[in-house]
Amino acid sequence: MSATTKLSAIHQIAITVSDVETAVAFYHEILGLDLLFRAGPNLAFLDAAGVRLMLTTPQGAGTVGANSILYFRVKDIAAIHSALVSRGATSERAPALVAKMPDHDLWSGFLRDPDGNLVGLMEEKRE
Repeated sequence: MSATTKLSAIHQIAITVSDVETAVAFYHEILGLDLLFRAGPNLAFLDAAGVRLMLTTPQGAGTVGANSILYFRVKDIAAIHSALVSRGATSERAPALVAKMPDHDLWSGFLRDPDGNLVGLMEEKRE
């Protein structure tokens, strides 16, 4: 593959939601992502450490609650999961060991946003 056709890091991810205001409240107020801007009543953009998250209602594409899973890298996954649930997130699965890798243990846990989309938390625990 030539350098001119190689893709770079992900810049934006779109999530189809039933109500942008409810989704903004979840991703901004509960998960703590920075709200970048809104483009009308059915479109909002947030920042997830340099990756833009676009929240939109179905506008000819996408199905509410049937999106790909967002995975956020965290430190102290149990404490983060617990804190997010205490702030109103719905727990889908408590953090658990997924795999023992040569240099770390991979842990994951899951939440659901107001439309039922999965939100993953991941931590690479090193000794």
